[in-house]
Amino acid sequence: MKLKTLTLTAMIAALCAVGAMIKVPGGLGSMALDSAPAYLGAVFLPPVAAGAAAAIGHLISAMTGGSFLGPLHILIAVEMFIILWGFAKLHNAGRKYLKWVFAIIANGILAPLPFYWLNSPEFFFSMVPVLLMTTLLNVVIAAVVMPVFSRAFQRKEAH
Repeated sequence: MKLKTLTLTAMIAALCAVGAMIKVPGGLGSMALDSAPAYLGAVFLPPVAAGAAAAIGHLISAMTGGSFLGPLHILIAVEMFIILWGFAKLHNAGRKYLKWVFAIIANGILAPLPFYWLNSPEFFFSMVPVLLMTTLLNVVIAAVVMPVFSRAFQRKEAH
């Protein structure tokens, strides 16, 4: 990995850490604004790097939310890696709207699905509305900022 890509990934992961400190109330301490910067990272990071930043962001969110950093949060970090990897692939392929639909469905509905069996159906059904709301908040923030971010990055690349 190039030094520039590594540095930009670290910067996006640091922004994810800042977002991880902004918790969304809903009874689960690890729901936060940690993925919005990772979605923005898809503008200029390779999919693997955007996924890594998202995974790191979730782990920091879990730690700052008072959650035990065990196998369940490792699973969520892997899910976040896959979601952001897929989002970045769709972004790079020019899928302007599909990337957002993918992000909302994958993060807000599909990601908590293992908890239906790992914890309980009740946990899953209580988790989905809050996670969906948090996902929408992260996506809206990223969608509003992304066009400005994209233009600034293109302008920088042109020089």
